[in-house]
Amino acid sequence: MLGLNLAIEAQRAGHAVTGVSGRRKVALDGATMMQADLLDAAARARMWEAAAPEWVVHCAALADLDACEKNPVLAQALNADLPGTLAAEARASGARFLHISTDAVFDGERGDYTEEDAPNPLSRYAETKLAGEGTVAAADPAAMVARVNLFGWSLSGQRSLGEFFVNGLREGRALKGFTDVFFCPLLVNDLAGLLFEMFEKDLHGLYHVLSRDSMSKYAFGVRIARLFGYDPAVIAPISLKDAGLATRRSPLLTLKTDKLAAALGHPLPSIDEGLARFHALYEDGYPARLKAAGK
Repeated sequence: MLGLNLAIEAQRAGHAVTGVSGRRKVALDGATMMQADLLDAAARARMWEAAAPEWVVHCAALADLDACEKNPVLAQALNADLPGTLAAEARASGARFLHISTDAVFDGERGDYTEEDAPNPLSRYAETKLAGEGTVAAADPAAMVARVNLFGWSLSGQRSLGEFFVNGLREGRALKGFTDVFFCPLLVNDLAGLLFEMFEKDLHGLYHVLSRDSMSKYAFGVRIARLFGYDPAVIAPISLKDAGLATRRSPLLTLKTDKLAAALGHPLPSIDEGLARFHALYEDGYPARLKAAGK
């Protein structure tokens, strides 16, 4: 989801784009698109030679929490080891490198985390993503690491919590939302713009790149229902402890964005601002144009 939206926003900002996908072929007018197994050193060498990038945003990860628990070796390779390898290769090529991490590195016991707070990951996914932050910093001290939580429209139409609620409401399904899980989701298109600003400002190190405010996942679903003209009463409130999820989740993932706001000279977007743009993109036919990139 992030990679394709990032490429589109980069084009809109006037950048030349090279996108790298894995198993699925993606086509985007005006961009150079290639497929590569990033765990294959020879494939990476060809990628670097063909792309010769100035800026690199590393979006690839094994992000399915349950899949990480079942495949710890693959999770370690993709989420922990690969980011450091790519950071080293980007540094050798002279490119600036930005790695995408996650708010889930925290246990969510108290919230309002800053970049100086000590992480305490609860899952294999979070553990390996935190390790990836470390391998990137060791390989390239000038690299940037962005901890994110994002929503938006995706190629498959099924990659974000925003799409989950929109799809379920449209199909008339019974939906549930956690009243005791709080987060700071940022619209993927707004995230892309902030990442470009970070490159332009020549930032280094770790930043929280999320919405400047927070809400529960239940409240997030209710906001979407009202925005898209559906009855919010079809979304049932539920507690995390009653959900029966196999992998532990962090309940209070509210992260402070003051460090990045100070570096950029402006506050980060609010959730409601992101949701308004999310709806406007829908009205403009953006989800259908995204899906066309996978055909």
